[in-house]
Amino acid sequence: MQRVLGRSLLLVVAGFLATTAGAAGQDRQPAARPNVLFIAVDDLNDWVTCLGGQPQAKTPNIDRLAQRGVLFTRAYCPAPACNPSRVALLTGLSPAATGVYHNNQPWRPVPLLKDAVTLPQHFMKGGYHVAGAGKIFHGAYDDRASWHDYRKPARGAADPNRPARLPAASGRAGGITWGAVDVSDDEMEDHHSVSWTIARLREMKRDKPLFLACGLHKPHMPWQVPQKYFDLYPLDSVQLPKVPGDDLKDVPPAGVNIARPNGDHANVLRTNTWRNAVQAYLACISYADAEIGRLLDALDADPALRDNTVVVLWGDHGWHLGEKHHWRKFALWEEATRTPLVVAGPGVAAGARCDRTVSLLDLYPTLLDVCALPPRPGLEGHSLRPLLKDPAANWPHPAVTTHGRGNHAVRTERWRYIRYADGSEELYDHAADPNEWTNLAADPKLKNVRTELASALPKKDAPDAPTNQPRRAGRRDAGAATRD
Repeated sequence: MQRVLGRSLLLVVAGFLATTAGAAGQDRQPAARPNVLFIAVDDLNDWVTCLGGQPQAKTPNIDRLAQRGVLFTRAYCPAPACNPSRVALLTGLSPAATGVYHNNQPWRPVPLLKDAVTLPQHFMKGGYHVAGAGKIFHGAYDDRASWHDYRKPARGAADPNRPARLPAASGRAGGITWGAVDVSDDEMEDHHSVSWTIARLREMKRDKPLFLACGLHKPHMPWQVPQKYFDLYPLDSVQLPKVPGDDLKDVPPAGVNIARPNGDHANVLRTNTWRNAVQAYLACISYADAEIGRLLDALDADPALRDNTVVVLWGDHGWHLGEKHHWRKFALWEEATRTPLVVAGPGVAAGARCDRTVSLLDLYPTLLDVCALPPRPGLEGHSLRPLLKDPAANWPHPAVTTHGRGNHAVRTERWRYIRYADGSEELYDHAADPNEWTNLAADPKLKNVRTELASALPKKDAPDAPTNQPRRAGRRDAGAATRD
């Protein structure tokens, strides 16, 4: 009898605590925390159908995800390079705070980050089972402490993503490389990462909520995918970006040095392969989209899992294909800094577009918020939860991107303002100039605009974190070492 009464009392207390927690969290429900499917895509710019960055892009699965959630049309990276962008997203701290500005800077040895609790670690502390596959952190700086279970990407000649598998007929313009590979989808490394992730979805015990990350390498170079994806974009009909011949005429020397017009772009023009390169990049995007489709299909196959899973799809930064006579990332203009971002799941508006300027730094606090986990002090981003419910809600936060110490871009819904470490500036009015062809920084009538935008710049720039790789010869963009 006493045992029965004791059990009844425990049930009453548990019910009271659950009710109290629900009231404290308002409409959050900690007792039924959603799972998280966290999809990272490498080097993907806005060339997806729902963002309209390239009219020929075919991305039916990203579009499908956007139809069931919120598509952020103005999402920007903290840094236009893999390592600093991912470190910022996964720690919630900007490059200006940590000094991790480039790809050759290990992040865990940085004093501020030595004991940092990463986004996956916070979910671990919150009772989630945390697993990941593929590229989440940058390459050599994988953080094993952030995962209960992790599948590291393959390396070497057996991996069709690597240059060792480039067939003889592949194209090359300087360091820009591409070519169809004579393999099936299921021989590609990204396919293996997705298959591993799908297996975790199907096999995972439901006694704990799940944080499951899957990082896709494509469309990162080399642009090598099966021929069928190249066939989606017949070469003679591929449309090139509109790039004026004098695109750099009003850009200060610091910006020209970043663009390096005599490097990749000159090689592409010299070899007459611009159209080939664009075709290859589009092919890799469609390949990545197909793998994203496999993840969504696996999620949809389990309605209970689907209905209790928040899906986040993000790219680590954008990519130039000749705009500003520049290729790759490593720049502060729109093409290198804008990235796809979609959030879908329970409590999220479906089929909505949000035009507010947001940052990948916002994802850490957002996921803690929507999953009813304790907030973490010191995060620099802002929870996107209000925008997930009402995409037109007030949002006073500009997005800041940093490339190298002292070089920053501030993006609002109308303006892009760039200030380099030497004090030179660029200013673009996206209402009239969405391609950023006309630098208005010298216009005295816009002094107040520049002053207001400059107020969002970081107040301090941390010293450069130590590097573990030599600087690449000939690469002088803001002192950056920019190995992919």
